[in-house]
Amino acid sequence: MKTIGLLTSGGDAPGMNAAIRSVVRTSIYNNARIIGIKQGYNGLLNGEMEEMKLSSVADIIHRGGTMLLSARCDEFKTEEGLSKALNIISVFGIDGLVILGGDGTFRGAKNLHNGGVPVVCIPCTIDNDMGYTDYTIGFMTAVETAVDAIGKIRDTSTSHGRANIVEVMGRGCGDIALYSGIAGGAESIIVPEVDFDIDEVCKRVIQGKNRGKLHHIIALAEGVGNAYEVAEEIEEKTGTETRVTILGHIQRGGSPTVFDRIMASKMGNKAVELLLEGKSGRALGTKCNKIIDVDLDEALNTEREFDIELYNIGKILSI
Repeated sequence: MKTIGLLTSGGDAPGMNAAIRSVVRTSIYNNARIIGIKQGYNGLLNGEMEEMKLSSVADIIHRGGTMLLSARCDEFKTEEGLSKALNIISVFGIDGLVILGGDGTFRGAKNLHNGGVPVVCIPCTIDNDMGYTDYTIGFMTAVETAVDAIGKIRDTSTSHGRANIVEVMGRGCGDIALYSGIAGGAESIIVPEVDFDIDEVCKRVIQGKNRGKLHHIIALAEGVGNAYEVAEEIEEKTGTETRVTILGHIQRGGSPTVFDRIMASKMGNKAVELLLEGKSGRALGTKCNKIIDVDLDEALNTEREFDIELYNIGKILSI
Protein backbone atom coordinates (compact mmCIF):
# COMPACT_ATOMS: atom_id res chain seq x y z
CA MET A 1 0.00 0.00 0.00
CA LYS A 2 2.24 2.78 -1.31
CA THR A 3 -0.41 5.21 -2.59
CA ILE A 4 -3.80 5.90 -1.02
CA GLY A 5 -6.58 7.82 -2.75
CA LEU A 6 -9.13 9.90 -0.83
CA LEU A 7 -12.50 11.26 -1.94
CA THR A 8 -15.71 12.66 -0.49
CA SER A 9 -19.06 12.05 -2.14
CA GLY A 10 -22.75 12.78 -1.63
CA GLY A 11 -24.03 15.54 0.62
CA ASP A 12 -21.37 17.35 2.61
CA ALA A 13 -21.32 17.00 6.39
CA PRO A 14 -19.49 18.97 9.10
CA GLY A 15 -16.48 16.90 10.15
CA MET A 16 -15.52 15.74 6.67
CA ASN A 17 -12.51 18.06 6.71
CA ALA A 18 -11.42 16.70 10.09
CA ALA A 19 -11.55 13.18 8.63
CA ILE A 20 -9.63 14.30 5.52
CA ARG A 21 -6.94 15.81 7.75
CA SER A 22 -6.66 12.60 9.74
CA VAL A 23 -6.41 10.39 6.65
CA VAL A 24 -3.77 12.60 5.03
CA ARG A 25 -1.54 12.92 8.08
CA THR A 26 -1.85 9.26 9.10
CA SER A 27 -0.87 8.23 5.57
CA ILE A 28 2.16 10.50 5.52
CA TYR A 29 3.18 9.35 9.00
CA ASN A 30 3.21 5.80 7.64
CA ASN A 31 5.24 6.78 4.56
CA ALA A 32 2.36 6.37 2.11
CA ARG A 33 1.55 8.85 -0.66
CA ILE A 34 -1.91 10.32 -0.40
CA ILE A 35 -3.82 11.48 -3.47
CA GLY A 36 -6.79 13.81 -3.06
CA ILE A 37 -9.57 13.28 -5.60
CA LYS A 38 -11.73 16.34 -6.24
CA GLN A 39 -15.50 16.32 -6.90
CA GLY A 40 -16.16 12.77 -5.66
CA TYR A 41 -16.73 9.98 -8.16
CA ASN A 42 -17.10 12.58 -10.89
CA GLY A 43 -13.55 13.74 -10.25
CA LEU A 44 -12.36 10.15 -10.14
CA LEU A 45 -13.67 9.55 -13.66
CA ASN A 46 -12.07 12.78 -14.89
CA GLY A 47 -8.73 12.26 -13.17
CA GLU A 48 -9.04 15.38 -10.98
CA MET A 49 -6.30 14.41 -8.56
CA GLU A 50 -3.38 15.95 -6.72
CA GLU A 51 -0.90 14.66 -4.19
CA MET A 52 -1.55 16.01 -0.71
CA LYS A 53 1.08 17.16 1.76
CA LEU A 54 1.01 17.93 5.47
CA SER A 55 0.33 21.57 4.64
CA SER A 56 -2.59 20.60 2.38
CA VAL A 57 -4.73 19.98 5.44
CA ALA A 58 -3.48 22.75 7.69
CA ASP A 59 -6.17 24.88 9.31
CA ILE A 60 -9.16 22.78 8.17
CA ILE A 61 -10.17 20.73 11.23
CA HIS A 62 -12.64 23.43 12.31
CA ARG A 63 -14.10 24.11 8.86
CA GLY A 64 -17.42 22.75 7.61
CA GLY A 65 -17.99 21.30 4.15
CA THR A 66 -15.30 19.36 2.30
CA MET A 67 -12.12 20.81 0.87
CA LEU A 68 -12.15 18.01 -1.73
CA LEU A 69 -15.60 19.12 -2.92
CA SER A 70 -18.47 16.81 -3.84
CA ALA A 71 -20.67 16.19 -6.88
CA ARG A 72 -23.26 13.78 -8.19
CA CYS A 73 -22.11 11.34 -10.88
CA ASP A 74 -24.68 9.26 -12.72
CA GLU A 75 -22.02 7.97 -15.11
CA PHE A 76 -20.24 6.17 -12.27
CA LYS A 77 -23.39 4.10 -11.67
CA THR A 78 -23.10 2.49 -15.12
CA GLU A 79 -20.89 -0.48 -16.05
CA GLU A 80 -18.98 1.77 -18.44
CA GLY A 81 -18.43 4.34 -15.72
CA LEU A 82 -17.17 1.74 -13.25
CA SER A 83 -14.80 0.33 -15.86
CA LYS A 84 -13.47 3.82 -16.53
CA ALA A 85 -12.98 4.42 -12.80
CA LEU A 86 -11.03 1.19 -12.38
CA ASN A 87 -8.83 2.16 -15.31
CA ILE A 88 -8.17 5.65 -13.88
CA ILE A 89 -7.26 4.14 -10.50
CA SER A 90 -4.75 1.86 -12.24
CA VAL A 91 -3.30 4.65 -14.39
CA PHE A 92 -2.69 6.89 -11.38
CA GLY A 93 -1.15 4.04 -9.39
CA ILE A 94 -3.62 4.16 -6.52
CA ASP A 95 -3.37 1.07 -4.32
CA GLY A 96 -6.43 1.71 -2.14
CA LEU A 97 -9.13 4.26 -1.40
CA VAL A 98 -10.62 5.94 1.68
CA ILE A 99 -14.12 7.11 0.78
CA LEU A 100 -16.27 9.50 2.84
CA GLY A 101 -20.04 9.76 2.46
CA GLY A 102 -23.39 8.15 3.11
CA ASP A 103 -25.39 5.20 1.82
CA GLY A 104 -25.13 6.01 -1.90
CA THR A 105 -21.41 6.68 -1.57
CA PHE A 106 -20.93 3.33 0.17
CA ARG A 107 -22.71 1.53 -2.68
CA GLY A 108 -20.29 3.06 -5.15
CA ALA A 109 -17.40 1.98 -2.95
CA LYS A 110 -18.77 -1.56 -2.85
CA ASN A 111 -18.64 -1.68 -6.66
CA LEU A 112 -14.99 -0.60 -6.58
CA HIS A 113 -14.25 -3.24 -3.95
CA ASN A 114 -15.91 -5.88 -6.13
CA GLY A 115 -13.70 -4.63 -8.97
CA GLY A 116 -10.58 -5.43 -6.97
CA VAL A 117 -9.81 -2.04 -5.43
CA PRO A 118 -9.16 -2.02 -1.66
CA VAL A 119 -11.61 0.44 -0.07
CA VAL A 120 -12.46 1.61 3.44
CA CYS A 121 -15.49 3.86 4.02
CA ILE A 122 -16.17 6.53 6.65
CA PRO A 123 -19.85 7.43 7.35
CA CYS A 124 -20.40 11.15 6.80
CA THR A 125 -24.02 12.29 6.66
CA ILE A 126 -26.01 14.64 8.88
CA ASP A 127 -29.09 12.38 8.68
CA ASN A 128 -27.63 9.64 10.93
CA ASP A 129 -29.52 7.15 8.78
CA MET A 130 -27.04 4.25 8.66
CA GLY A 131 -28.20 1.40 10.88
CA TYR A 132 -24.86 -0.27 11.59
CA THR A 133 -23.41 2.70 13.50
CA ASP A 134 -24.67 4.70 16.46
CA TYR A 135 -23.66 8.00 14.90
CA THR A 136 -22.46 9.36 11.58
CA ILE A 137 -20.04 12.25 11.21
CA GLY A 138 -21.90 15.54 10.94
CA PHE A 139 -25.07 14.50 12.75
CA MET A 140 -24.27 16.06 16.12
CA THR A 141 -23.22 19.32 14.49
CA ALA A 142 -26.49 19.47 12.56
CA VAL A 143 -28.39 18.86 15.81
CA GLU A 144 -26.50 21.70 17.53
CA THR A 145 -27.39 24.00 14.62
CA ALA A 146 -31.06 23.04 14.90
CA VAL A 147 -31.08 23.51 18.69
CA ASP A 148 -29.58 26.97 18.31
CA ALA A 149 -32.29 27.87 15.79
CA ILE A 150 -35.05 26.50 18.04
CA GLY A 151 -33.85 28.69 20.90
CA LYS A 152 -33.94 31.81 18.75
CA ILE A 153 -37.34 30.94 17.29
CA ARG A 154 -38.72 30.41 20.79
CA ASP A 155 -37.75 33.97 21.71
CA THR A 156 -39.71 35.54 18.88
CA SER A 157 -42.63 33.09 19.21
CA THR A 158 -42.95 33.98 22.88
CA SER A 159 -43.04 37.68 22.05
CA HIS A 160 -46.05 37.17 19.78
CA GLY A 161 -47.79 34.23 21.47
CA ARG A 162 -47.35 31.98 18.44
CA ALA A 163 -46.77 28.35 17.65
CA ASN A 164 -43.87 27.65 15.31
CA ILE A 165 -43.02 24.59 13.26
CA VAL A 166 -39.27 24.15 12.80
CA GLU A 167 -38.64 21.88 9.84
CA VAL A 168 -35.30 20.07 9.91
CA MET A 169 -33.67 17.69 7.43
CA GLY A 170 -34.50 14.00 7.43
CA ARG A 171 -36.64 12.48 4.68
CA GLY A 172 -36.66 8.92 5.97
CA CYS A 173 -34.90 9.42 9.28
CA GLY A 174 -36.19 11.62 12.08
CA ASP A 175 -33.09 11.69 14.27
CA ILE A 176 -32.32 15.39 13.79
CA ALA A 177 -35.90 16.28 14.72
CA LEU A 178 -35.85 13.87 17.67
CA TYR A 179 -32.54 14.99 19.18
CA SER A 180 -32.95 18.71 18.51
CA GLY A 181 -36.56 18.59 19.66
CA ILE A 182 -35.65 17.09 23.02
CA ALA A 183 -32.52 19.20 23.52
CA GLY A 184 -34.35 22.34 22.41
CA GLY A 185 -37.38 21.72 24.61
CA ALA A 186 -39.89 21.37 21.77
CA GLU A 187 -43.47 20.70 22.84
CA SER A 188 -44.12 18.34 19.91
CA ILE A 189 -41.81 16.19 17.77
CA ILE A 190 -43.01 14.83 14.44
CA VAL A 191 -40.91 12.18 12.69
CA PRO A 192 -41.50 9.77 9.76
CA GLU A 193 -40.96 6.69 11.95
CA VAL A 194 -44.01 7.38 14.15
CA ASP A 195 -47.54 8.14 12.97
CA PHE A 196 -48.61 11.44 14.45
CA ASP A 197 -52.08 12.60 15.44
CA ILE A 198 -52.65 16.25 14.53
CA ASP A 199 -55.36 16.44 17.18
CA GLU A 200 -52.86 15.44 19.86
CA VAL A 201 -50.55 18.22 18.70
CA CYS A 202 -53.42 20.70 18.78
CA LYS A 203 -54.42 19.52 22.25
CA ARG A 204 -50.90 20.25 23.49
CA VAL A 205 -51.05 23.74 21.95
CA ILE A 206 -54.36 24.51 23.66
CA GLN A 207 -53.34 23.06 27.03
CA GLY A 208 -50.10 25.02 26.99
CA LYS A 209 -51.89 28.23 26.10
CA ASN A 210 -54.45 27.69 28.89
CA ARG A 211 -51.74 27.46 31.53
CA GLY A 212 -50.04 30.62 30.33
CA LYS A 213 -47.45 29.32 27.88
CA LEU A 214 -46.71 31.94 25.23
CA HIS A 215 -45.07 29.66 22.64
CA HIS A 216 -45.32 26.17 21.20
CA ILE A 217 -42.39 24.72 19.28
CA ILE A 218 -42.92 21.77 16.94
CA ALA A 219 -39.83 19.99 15.58
CA LEU A 220 -40.79 18.37 12.29
CA ALA A 221 -38.67 16.17 10.02
CA GLU A 222 -38.97 17.12 6.35
CA GLY A 223 -40.01 13.58 5.36
CA VAL A 224 -43.29 13.76 7.27
CA GLY A 225 -45.15 16.07 4.91
CA ASN A 226 -45.86 19.67 4.05
CA ALA A 227 -45.02 21.86 7.05
CA TYR A 228 -47.25 24.69 5.82
CA GLU A 229 -50.27 22.39 5.58
CA VAL A 230 -49.63 21.14 9.11
CA ALA A 231 -49.33 24.75 10.33
CA GLU A 232 -52.58 25.71 8.61
CA GLU A 233 -54.45 22.84 10.26
CA ILE A 234 -53.05 23.69 13.70
CA GLU A 235 -54.07 27.31 13.30
CA GLU A 236 -57.58 26.37 12.18
CA LYS A 237 -58.14 23.97 15.07
CA THR A 238 -56.53 25.99 17.88
CA GLY A 239 -56.88 29.62 16.84
CA THR A 240 -53.17 30.06 17.56
CA GLU A 241 -51.13 31.80 14.90
CA THR A 242 -48.67 29.21 13.57
CA ARG A 243 -45.55 30.03 11.60
CA VAL A 244 -43.11 27.76 9.73
CA THR A 245 -39.32 28.00 9.72
CA ILE A 246 -37.45 25.67 7.33
CA LEU A 247 -33.79 25.39 8.32
CA GLY A 248 -32.70 23.72 5.08
CA HIS A 249 -29.04 23.56 4.15
CA ILE A 250 -27.94 25.71 7.08
CA GLN A 251 -27.81 22.38 8.93
CA ARG A 252 -25.04 21.10 6.67
CA GLY A 253 -22.70 24.04 7.23
CA GLY A 254 -20.79 25.45 10.14
CA SER A 255 -17.86 24.46 12.27
CA PRO A 256 -18.11 20.81 13.44
CA THR A 257 -18.63 20.09 17.11
CA VAL A 258 -15.90 18.58 19.28
CA PHE A 259 -17.76 15.26 19.10
CA ASP A 260 -17.67 15.21 15.30
CA ARG A 261 -14.03 16.38 15.12
CA ILE A 262 -12.82 13.64 17.46
CA MET A 263 -14.90 10.90 15.83
CA ALA A 264 -13.68 11.99 12.40
CA SER A 265 -10.06 12.03 13.57
CA LYS A 266 -10.37 8.52 15.00
CA MET A 267 -12.06 7.12 11.92
CA GLY A 268 -9.61 8.73 9.50
CA ASN A 269 -6.71 7.21 11.40
CA LYS A 270 -8.38 3.79 11.55
CA ALA A 271 -9.23 3.82 7.84
CA VAL A 272 -5.57 4.18 6.87
CA GLU A 273 -4.53 1.51 9.36
CA LEU A 274 -7.00 -0.96 7.84
CA LEU A 275 -5.72 -0.34 4.31
CA LEU A 276 -2.12 -0.76 5.47
CA GLU A 277 -3.15 -4.07 7.05
CA GLY A 278 -4.45 -5.23 3.67
CA LYS A 279 -8.14 -4.95 4.61
CA SER A 280 -10.83 -3.99 2.08
CA GLY A 281 -14.57 -3.61 1.83
CA ARG A 282 -14.80 -2.25 5.36
CA ALA A 283 -17.05 0.48 6.79
CA LEU A 284 -16.13 2.32 9.95
CA GLY A 285 -18.68 3.20 12.59
CA THR A 286 -19.18 3.71 16.30
CA LYS A 287 -20.84 1.48 18.90
CA CYS A 288 -20.90 2.28 22.61
CA ASN A 289 -18.32 5.04 22.03
CA LYS A 290 -15.89 2.61 20.37
CA ILE A 291 -14.75 2.75 16.74
CA ILE A 292 -15.76 -0.40 14.88
CA ASP A 293 -15.31 -1.69 11.35
CA VAL A 294 -17.78 -3.97 9.58
CA ASP A 295 -18.16 -5.50 6.15
CA LEU A 296 -19.63 -3.10 3.60
CA ASP A 297 -22.50 -5.51 2.96
CA GLU A 298 -23.40 -5.41 6.64
CA ALA A 299 -23.16 -1.62 6.67
CA LEU A 300 -25.48 -1.33 3.68
CA ASN A 301 -28.02 -3.92 4.81
CA THR A 302 -28.34 -3.32 8.55
CA GLU A 303 -31.79 -1.87 9.22
CA ARG A 304 -31.77 1.32 11.23
CA GLU A 305 -33.69 1.18 14.51
CA PHE A 306 -35.48 4.34 15.58
CA ASP A 307 -34.97 5.18 19.26
CA ILE A 308 -38.60 4.92 20.30
CA GLU A 309 -37.61 5.04 23.99
CA LEU A 310 -36.04 8.46 23.52
CA TYR A 311 -39.07 9.59 21.54
CA ASN A 312 -41.39 8.56 24.38
CA ILE A 313 -39.19 10.36 26.90
CA GLY A 314 -39.59 13.47 24.78
CA LYS A 315 -43.38 13.18 24.97
CA ILE A 316 -43.25 12.86 28.75
CA LEU A 317 -40.93 15.81 29.24
CA SER A 318 -42.96 18.12 27.00
CA ILE A 319 -46.31 17.82 28.79
